[in-house]
Amino acid sequence: MRLHRSIVLLGLLVIAASAGAPAYGSAIIARNVARPALTVDRQGRAHVTWYSGSQQRRLVAWGAVNALPPSTTQPQVRFRLRYGARARGVCLPYDGPPLPWLVKACKAPDGSYWALQSWQRLKPNYGGTLGPEELHLSHWSGPIAQLVVYQNWAFGGVRHLFGRLTYDGVGVYGFTAAPQGAPRDGYGRNIYLDTFDSAYGNGWHRENSFLTHHGGRTPGTFCYGFFPHLGHPSGDGTRYRATAEGPGVTPDVMWAADDIGPFNASINREKQALEQSWGDPKCQT
Repeated sequence: MRLHRSIVLLGLLVIAASAGAPAYGSAIIARNVARPALTVDRQGRAHVTWYSGSQQRRLVAWGAVNALPPSTTQPQVRFRLRYGARARGVCLPYDGPPLPWLVKACKAPDGSYWALQSWQRLKPNYGGTLGPEELHLSHWSGPIAQLVVYQNWAFGGVRHLFGRLTYDGVGVYGFTAAPQGAPRDGYGRNIYLDTFDSAYGNGWHRENSFLTHHGGRTPGTFCYGFFPHLGHPSGDGTRYRATAEGPGVTPDVMWAADDIGPFNASINREKQALEQSWGDPKCQT
């Protein structure tokens, strides 16, 4: 029963981040664009062009790479952006890790990577399909963030997901957030959860979005139960995907998997033990 109550409470608190919230992480440089392109100059600066209607737009980005671990005293890294700047660059062949929502990725002369990703981050919870197509820019070297998600069952056999977002072995989380769940610092991250072929209809629909936590032994954890919420049906489907903006200016990452299937007591005990071992007070059975 405690898990049931905690997940219902979580469902009431984890409303999607509002479009007016400040953007941290991989920079959201434009929305609903056409023909985006990326190059990198000899100084390692990124040059991005795109079209808005019939007008070409451009920017130069520099001054940030990778991410800092969560801190209450040091601001997270952020790009310096100059819109309207015109310059030349090249795009060396990309040999980095696979990226979701990829538009273009380039290797810089210093061996670091720049990437453009485009996806609908802000969609209405509980069945939404429409939202602005955001163009995200990232810059990193070395490993990217890791988003791990597990499936099991909550009270009454309700589908339950839990997981952890980490970077360089450290949990990704923030310290302050709006009541609706939007991070208010440069460290907080939301998990954006979509469900496929559910009670909302065919195809992909937004189920919910929610913050990672930092109250347990393994910060960066989260949990979610597919209980009916606020008059909406249970959104469990045949497949799920979760997307998170990378910390700092690292790229966005995604997890996807088929639904786990019929209830299995052995699997459930195993996953419950794992979740409990993380010590997250918001996700305890």
